[in-house]
Amino acid sequence: MILKELVETRQSDRKYDPNRPVSREVIERILDLARLAPSGTNSQPWYFVVVDQPSLRDQVASAVSSTVLGGMNKFAYAAPVLIVLVEEPGNFEGKAGSFLLNKHLPAYDLGIVSSYITLAATEEGLGSCIMGWVNENKIRKILGVPKSKHIPMVISLGYSLQETRNKKRKPLEEIRSYNSYKE
Repeated sequence: MILKELVETRQSDRKYDPNRPVSREVIERILDLARLAPSGTNSQPWYFVVVDQPSLRDQVASAVSSTVLGGMNKFAYAAPVLIVLVEEPGNFEGKAGSFLLNKHLPAYDLGIVSSYITLAATEEGLGSCIMGWVNENKIRKILGVPKSKHIPMVISLGYSLQETRNKKRKPLEEIRSYNSYKE
C-alpha cells in the first residue's frame, strides 16, 4: 500500500476474528518497522511487551477494560495480541531537552511509535486499536514491569471483522492556516 491508502484504511478496530491467530512472524515485521520511528535525540524511549498467550492476554485485557465506564475496551479480551508499550528512560540529550522545555518528550515519541505500529499492522492486513485506559499497577504485576516504568498505552492487534468506515474529520480549512493563527 502507499501511505495515503494506509492512512485512509487504518482505523480503530474493536472486533477481531477469534479463529485467526496472528503469527509471531507478522508481529516481528510490525515491530521491526516500528523501531524505525523517529524520536527526539534518537532516544528511542520504548520497549514492547507482546502478549499473545491467551490466559496472560486475558489478564492484561482486564487491566485495560472497565465495567464502570460502559464496558470500555471489553473488546481487548477478543484481541489475539496485545502490545504493551513501556516507556524507557531517554538518553542524556532527551532528558535535558525535557527539562529545558518543561515537556515530557518521551510521550511524543511513544505517540509516534504507536502510529507506526498501527500503520504497519494495517499494511499486514490487521486491525488495531490504541488504548490509553491502562491500569499500570495491574499490568506491572502481570508482566513483571518494574515500578519505575510508565505504561502509557496498550495496542490490540488482530484480523478485523469490521468493515472500513468512512473517516469523519474536520475540513482542512478549519484546522489549518499559514503564517499566523486564525480563529
